[in-house]
Amino acid sequence: MRIGILGLQGAVREHARSLSALGVESRVIKRSDELSGLGGLILPGGESTAMSLLANGGLLERLRAVAGQGLPLFGTCAGMILLAKEVDGAQSPHIGAIDIAVARNASGRQVDSFETVLFVEGIGEDLPAVFIRAPYIVRSGPGVTLMARHEGVAVMARQGNCLACSFHPELTDDLRIHRYFVGMIEGENPGKETEG
Repeated sequence: MRIGILGLQGAVREHARSLSALGVESRVIKRSDELSGLGGLILPGGESTAMSLLANGGLLERLRAVAGQGLPLFGTCAGMILLAKEVDGAQSPHIGAIDIAVARNASGRQVDSFETVLFVEGIGEDLPAVFIRAPYIVRSGPGVTLMARHEGVAVMARQGNCLACSFHPELTDDLRIHRYFVGMIEGENPGKETEG
């Protein structure tokens, strides 16, 4: 199995390190022609506007296509913004593969970054989570499973082949969320259809 990591900006090396610790090969993806042959794709944190601009020229359209074809996708922080169907202040979604609406930078500015521990449905009750200018989920549609909340606000969701979280699991040594994503690819975590 090989998992791609969108390499336009953000925590690419950290995700690669987490996958390597699980014995999974990764490949940095910067062009649309590099998407073939992947088992899944991670869209890392970074700056979503910059990433979407860098992805123009066919890559964004190709990402929409592979999402629709069922390629497992995992977006963290800015990656969640790219995957969301609605983004506050945006005329249209970037990829729009998961039926959630997100508010950008909802956790505050860079200086308001924090670490906490979360209960994540289907994964564990004590997962470390690093929040850096994190977007929060403000709406979810039918078929979306909200997997984690922080102070009552949804911060992680799954719908079909898409997994998204507001925080940065790649900045911790805990591999359970990456292991869950690998399980999605291998068919071990099929997900469930629930009302959001």
